[in-house]
Amino acid sequence: MANIVAIVGRPNVGKSTLFNRLTESRKAIVDDFSGVTRDRHYEMAEWIGKKFTVIDTGGFVHGSDDVFEEAIRNQVHIAIDEASVILFMVDVTTGITDLDDEIADLLRRTSKPVYVVANKVDHARRTHESAEFYAFGLGEIYNISSITGSGTGELLDAVVSHFPEEKEEEEVNLPKLAIVGRPNVGKSSLTNALLGKERNIVTDIAGTTRDSIRIHYNQFGNEFLLIDTAGLRRKNKVNEDIEFYSVMRTIKALEDSDVVILMLDANDGIESQDINIFHLAEKNKKGVMIVVNKWDTIEKDHKTTKEFESRIREKISPFTDVPIIFTSVTEKQRIFKVVEKAMEVYANKTKKIPTSKLNDVMLEVIQNYPPPAIKGKYIKVKYITQLPGRSPMFAFFCNLPQYIKEPYKRFIENKLREHFDFTGVPIQIYFRQK
Repeated sequence: MANIVAIVGRPNVGKSTLFNRLTESRKAIVDDFSGVTRDRHYEMAEWIGKKFTVIDTGGFVHGSDDVFEEAIRNQVHIAIDEASVILFMVDVTTGITDLDDEIADLLRRTSKPVYVVANKVDHARRTHESAEFYAFGLGEIYNISSITGSGTGELLDAVVSHFPEEKEEEEVNLPKLAIVGRPNVGKSSLTNALLGKERNIVTDIAGTTRDSIRIHYNQFGNEFLLIDTAGLRRKNKVNEDIEFYSVMRTIKALEDSDVVILMLDANDGIESQDINIFHLAEKNKKGVMIVVNKWDTIEKDHKTTKEFESRIREKISPFTDVPIIFTSVTEKQRIFKVVEKAMEVYANKTKKIPTSKLNDVMLEVIQNYPPPAIKGKYIKVKYITQLPGRSPMFAFFCNLPQYIKEPYKRFIENKLREHFDFTGVPIQIYFRQK
């Protein structure tokens, strides 16, 4: 089950700074000017062993203040619908504003856990000033400084208390494939083409699709569960921000899957949101493949495919060992190749290499290209084994694991891929003390 934490609030209260703090990244642009966050940012985070996805609800909207505030209200509605926990961020230096009051009014109506986060509490005097936020009627106030990080530990303790303990899922025989991508790239059309019937509503309007649904596929010798963010559901009271909504749904589908089929529009190429989703799949240790749809609409010569492919690999680096297939769903070109390749990626993800074979191959590689000596000390790898898990993990037992550097780990990963074929699957490598 996907655990999603959404940070909501008016502009310039420090949402992006908190996002960077929680995810230990510098992904969100931070500035004193309100409305800097124009794109959605979503990134994995972890606290006391529990993993979750943090979403920074920015979304600058050009136009009047009314339009801007309407967009913020829409995002709060969507966060209420989709997030597991909502962080309502306010600024202790400015106190309660009319927009804060409006957001609080919306949040009081939800049964979802809501935490009021008073930011910029940099010294003791401001702790008393934050008491005014109890007027929202949303419970306890968490005083933090997102710049220094003070108070975020107590906040995270409260947030993760709502997440269920991760249980080892019962072994489900059927692989789960999720079709993800930006609105209007052809996800539902691909599902319909594979099933041979109009299971999902397809229109030219971006964002027709709303809910993730599971479809049992059993044709041409392949059986799996297809997770498509599909099914039209209109919400009368909410004028939805389609991109933000699709991100929420995509994360849920992605975390519930074994293999992620990332669909692109050939006319647009790979964009920032696609790259975000790709790296999120990689961090979640999912199998990944890329499908470039609407290939029939592109003028091409003998170099077009290779050039397009190389541009994609350049943008998704360093994890580039993924299948890329060019399709036209409307023309039924290579759609079943997508299924075949996705099942190959699933087989690679669940592949177990016999310990004897692993040692025969990799110890010879290491003998021919040993890790560089550090301070006159030589590193000797004695033994290798594959660890149990939902994705390929390998332990290399050696005398001085602390001296193994990142370039050598990448070299070992490339050799594992070369000898055992892990196309489309992230690999984890650990060097341990023997």
